[in-house]
Amino acid sequence: MLNTLKIILEIQEFDMQLIQLMRLKKERLKELDNLNGIKNNLQKQVAFKEAEISELKKNQRMFESEVNDIVAKIKKLEGQQNSVKKLEEFNALTHEMSQAEKERTAKELRLSDLIDRLNAEEDALKSLNETLESTLENGKVLESEIVESISRINAEGRELKEQRDALVAHADPEIFQIYERLLRNKKDRVVVPIENRCCSGCHIMLTAQNENLVRKGERLVFCEHCSRIHYWPESEALEGTKVATKQRRRRGASKV
Repeated sequence: MLNTLKIILEIQEFDMQLIQLMRLKKERLKELDNLNGIKNNLQKQVAFKEAEISELKKNQRMFESEVNDIVAKIKKLEGQQNSVKKLEEFNALTHEMSQAEKERTAKELRLSDLIDRLNAEEDALKSLNETLESTLENGKVLESEIVESISRINAEGRELKEQRDALVAHADPEIFQIYERLLRNKKDRVVVPIENRCCSGCHIMLTAQNENLVRKGERLVFCEHCSRIHYWPESEALEGTKVATKQRRRRGASKV
């Protein structure tokens, strides 16, 4: 049975590398999404600020027009005042001019506040545009590095998969099917050694009977707690392999 598991263990080593590459690729794609998110957010802020400034300029033009209308009204009242002969009419025009002056003062004060705000918003827009330009420039370099990294990950993944598929062709179909089902469920090692009578997958103590069954290696033995497949790393069948103990690896190497 261990001779059969040897191929599965080799396949598992490739799968662990592929899973690691997938996680790395996911991280790099997340970095790319974050970068695009920052750029999109800045672009939205710029667009919002531009719309805000456009509205402020519209209000500025409106207030300037209203102030000009009031100034024209005051001049007209002054002309009328110069032509009247009755005191009552003169006083009435003076009162109307005084009201117009107050209205003009209020409008000019609001216009001044609006211009101050407009200047502040234009400064903020300038700062946003500078930040956006810098982000886009630096983002090109980072984006290029991330895309290149993902390309390398894909190439390495294809190479590993080709080697894995070559092994799969020699694996026991029934055992491989069990292995793949466990792998899909756990996304981690599912064929694991017993160490100090513990499952090295879930680290729960096993019974002596379970350990003896694994030592014999006559059939597949599953962990009663996590359902992983157990193997005995001291087995002669594993000499020289990556999964064997150091002592077994040395023995296998000395025979070469």
